[in-house]
Amino acid sequence: MSDAVPPILDPWLLARLVCPATRTPLRFDAVRGLLVSDAARRGYPVRDGVPVLLVEAAVPLDDAE
Repeated sequence: MSDAVPPILDPWLLARLVCPATRTPLRFDAVRGLLVSDAARRGYPVRDGVPVLLVEAAVPLDDAE
């Protein structure tokens, strides 16, 4: 049995998701559990494996991140 953690998001889906504010690709930050838009400097939550791609739900990212 493998100890590997299953990915929270399907790679096929992740490749197709874009930021709702900038329409740029998103990357998944597994540590924070956020879909990150580098262009918008915002992170979108993933709740129960479902991306919440609402501008209102996004959290601002620190400049140090």
